[in-house]
Amino acid sequence: MNRLRVNEKISTGIKGFDLTIDKLRLGDNVVWQVDSVDSYKKMIDPFVETTLKENRNLVYIRFGKHKPLIEDHPHIKRYNLDAKKGFETFATKVHSILEQEGKQTFYVFDCLTDLLEEWYSDLMIGNFFKVSCPFLYELDTIAYFGLIRNVHTYSTIAEIRETTQLLLDVYEVNKNIYIHPLKVWQRYSPTMFFQHLIQGQEATCITASSEAAQLFSSINRVENRLDYWHIVFSQAKETLNEDYEKQEQTKRLLMSLLIGQKSKMFDLCDKYFTLKDILTIASREIGTGFIGGKSVGMLLARKIIEKHGNQQLLSHLEPHDSFFLGSDIFYTYIVQNGWWKLRVKQKTKEGYFQYAPELKEKLLNGVFSERIREQFIQVLEYFGQSPIIIRSSSLLEDNFGNAFAGKYESVFCVNQGTPEERYKEFEQAIRTVYASTMNEDAIAYRMNRGLFEKDEQMAILIQRVSGDHHHQYFFPHIAGVGNSSNLYVWDKSINMDAGMLRIVFGLGTRAVDRTVGDYARIVTLDNPMRMPLISQEDIKKFSQHDVDVLSLSNNVLTTVKRDELLKYDLHASKTLFARPDEETANRLHELGYTDRYPYPYILDFHSLLKDTNFPHMMREILSLLSKEYEYPVDIEFTVNFDDNNEFKINLLQCRPLQTSGLGKQIEMPKLTDESSCFFSTNGNFMGGNIRLPIEYIVSINTEEYLNRNEQGKYAVARKIGKINSVLKDKNVMLMGPGRWGTTTPSLGIPVHFSELSNMNVICEIASQEEGFMPELSYGSHFFQDLVESGIFYVAIFAGQKDVIYHPEWLKDKENLLLDFLPQSEEFIDVIQIVKTNGMNIYSDITTQKLICK
Repeated sequence: MNRLRVNEKISTGIKGFDLTIDKLRLGDNVVWQVDSVDSYKKMIDPFVETTLKENRNLVYIRFGKHKPLIEDHPHIKRYNLDAKKGFETFATKVHSILEQEGKQTFYVFDCLTDLLEEWYSDLMIGNFFKVSCPFLYELDTIAYFGLIRNVHTYSTIAEIRETTQLLLDVYEVNKNIYIHPLKVWQRYSPTMFFQHLIQGQEATCITASSEAAQLFSSINRVENRLDYWHIVFSQAKETLNEDYEKQEQTKRLLMSLLIGQKSKMFDLCDKYFTLKDILTIASREIGTGFIGGKSVGMLLARKIIEKHGNQQLLSHLEPHDSFFLGSDIFYTYIVQNGWWKLRVKQKTKEGYFQYAPELKEKLLNGVFSERIREQFIQVLEYFGQSPIIIRSSSLLEDNFGNAFAGKYESVFCVNQGTPEERYKEFEQAIRTVYASTMNEDAIAYRMNRGLFEKDEQMAILIQRVSGDHHHQYFFPHIAGVGNSSNLYVWDKSINMDAGMLRIVFGLGTRAVDRTVGDYARIVTLDNPMRMPLISQEDIKKFSQHDVDVLSLSNNVLTTVKRDELLKYDLHASKTLFARPDEETANRLHELGYTDRYPYPYILDFHSLLKDTNFPHMMREILSLLSKEYEYPVDIEFTVNFDDNNEFKINLLQCRPLQTSGLGKQIEMPKLTDESSCFFSTNGNFMGGNIRLPIEYIVSINTEEYLNRNEQGKYAVARKIGKINSVLKDKNVMLMGPGRWGTTTPSLGIPVHFSELSNMNVICEIASQEEGFMPELSYGSHFFQDLVESGIFYVAIFAGQKDVIYHPEWLKDKENLLLDFLPQSEEFIDVIQIVKTNGMNIYSDITTQKLICK
C-alpha cells in the first residue's frame, strides 16, 4: 500500500487547486477552517461529485445540528451518530465504522465545531481528532473535516495541525472564495502556501503583497480563545445578577456538564444546589468534564445538612476544601499517550478481560501534558505539606443502583519531602487510581451488572486528610462508616431504622476493609452501648489492636500498635476512646516487663458513646440524609476532638445503600424435631425475610483445609471461583470456616468477591478450636458487595445457645465436585458439592429466627 500512497493521487474536485497541492494522497486527513458551514459545504460538493464519478466507497458521518452537508444518495452510506452519549461512545462508534468500511473508503464528517454543543470542550474535540486521524491514515482513506474559525482554542488547533496531513483556511472575501494552505504534508511548491482565488475549476495564486494585504488584512485568524467550557462557565457568572428562572436554567446546563444527565441524583442536586454553588464547584475543578459520583455524593450530603440541620449540628460539621479532577483528563491521558486503540480493543466483549492487564500497566506509566502538570503543581502548592488523599470518583460510582464499593483505588499522599518528591508521589497516585479501572474486581463488577459498554470515565476527588499531627504520625481520632438502616441485627430489640456505625481509632482504612485479626466497634444507634454477641472476656480479643496512620517521618501509610500510639499526646482525652487494660498491666508488672512495653489499653470507645452527643449527632445525620434521599444511605466520616472534648465531624462520602429491602414476612416452619434441621440460629444473619430453595451446597472441610499450606489454601479459593462460574443460575449455599473474602488464609477462605458473586447464600462457620471466627465486617466493602448483590449472609456459632448445627448431614451425601469440574481430584477431600432434595432456608427479621431444613 505504500506504493499506492506514492503513486495514486486523488482529486479534491477542483482541478486548479489539485495542481496547487499536487492533489490528495491516500491516507490524507483534510481539515478545512471556515467562517461558516456553508463555506465548508462548498469544499465538500466538488469532492463528493468527483468521488461518485470514480465509483469510490463514500461515507457521510452525520452528527451535527447544522443542515446535512450531503443529500441522500443511493451510492453514499450515511451513519447518524449521537454525540450526546459522550466522547468514548462516539469515538468508539466511529472506530467501529472505520473498521467495518475498511481500506480506501472516503469520508465526509460534519463540522467538528458542532460537537461543542454536546461536549462543551475543545479538549475532547482535539482528543477525538487525535484518535481518529491516525486510524484513517492507516486505512488509506481520504477524510474531510470542518472547523469554524476563531471558535476553538489555539492549543486545539495546534494539536489538529500536528496530527492532520492537510490544514486549509477558506475565506470568503467580496463574494470570492480563497483557499490558504497552512499545512500540506510531504508536498511542496514555491507557491503552495500562498492564498489562492478559486473560480470554478481554476485556482489563481495571490502572490502580490499589495493585493494580499488589501484582501486579508481585516481577517483575524490568530486569535487565542478560552476553551469553550470556560467560556460557558464565565458567561454563567453574569447570570447571577439575573432573575431566578434564568439562574435555574443556567444552573441545570452547568449541572449537565459537571454532574451528568437527568437521573435521581441529578434531581436531588437540582433541588439543593444553587447556581452559585455550582460555580463554586467548577472553580475547584482541574481540567474539564464530570466530577464523578463520589464527589457529587459528598457535596450533596453536605448541602442537605447545611439546609436542614439544626445549628448544633452545623457547628459540629468540619468544612471541606476539596479539588476535583475532571473526567476529561482521564481520556486525554489515554489519548495523548497513544493507548486509544488498546482501550477500544479492551472495551469489546472479547477483549474485556484479555487486554485489561496490559492497559493497566500502561496507565501506571504514562505521561501527563505540560498544561495538566502545571495545574497539578498549583493544587499541591495550595495544600502545602498537609497530607491529602486521591480518591476515585467515576461516573457510575456511589450512585443509585451501583456503589462500586472498594472496586477502585484511593491513595494517601503523606505529602512530605521536597516539592519535586511530593509532586512525583501525587502524580503516581493519580496514575494508580486511573489504573484501578482495570482491576479484575472492577471489570468483573461492571460485566456482571451489564455496565461494560457504558461510558465509565474516571474523575478524581482530591481531599485534605482529616486529622492532626500526633508525635511523628498523622491521623483522625475516629473514622468509620455509617448506615441509616441496620441490615444485620443480632438482637430482636434492635431498631433497624436507627442506623449503625462501624468505627475505628485512626484512619478509616480499617473500617472499610476486612482486617486481619482486628475488629472495628459496631454501634447500634438506638442503643450505642449495646454490644454484639460476645462474652465479656472476649471484648478485648474482639476489639481493635492496630491503628492505621500516616507516618510523617517515613512518608508512608503504616500500621502502629494501639498501645504504642496511645502513649503520645492525642490533643484530647484518651479515655474517650480507650480504657486501661488493668489485667494485662498487672500481668506485665508481675513479670517485670513494665519498662519494656507501653501501658496497655482496650479500645472500647465507652466514654465516647456514653458521655458525648456524638452518637446522637450521627443518628441525626443519617436520618436526615436518608429522608432526603428517600432511600437508605451509607456514609464515610471522621471525627476529631480538641482539648475540651469538643468535636468536628468530617463527612467524606455519602451514597445510596444498595439493598433490596426486607421483603414480606414469611411463615416460619415449626421445628418440632431438631434432627430434621440442618441448622438454625437466632440472629446473626442478613438479607431480610426470605424463603429460599437451596439446590446445591458447596462446603469446605475445615480439618482438610487447615492441613493445607498457604499456597494450597489459595488454590482452594481459586477453585471456589471456578465452582461459582459453573453453578451460575443455580440456587447455591456456600459454607466455610471463618471469614469468606479474608486476605489471610488462616482466618478463612481468601476468595475475591467475584469468585462467590453467583452464590445465593454464604455461611461463615465458627470454629474456635481452629481459630476461625465469622465476622461480617458490617459496613466494609465486602459487606457492600453482599448487600448489593442480594446474597443472604448467615454466621453459625455452633455450640452457642439457640444455635442448632448438624454438619454430619453432609457426610453421607455424594460429592458432585468431579461432575462439575472433572480436573479437580486434588480438591475432593476439601471441597464438597451436594445436591439437596427440597431444602429451604427461612428467615424472619421480626423474631430474628433463621431455619434451614
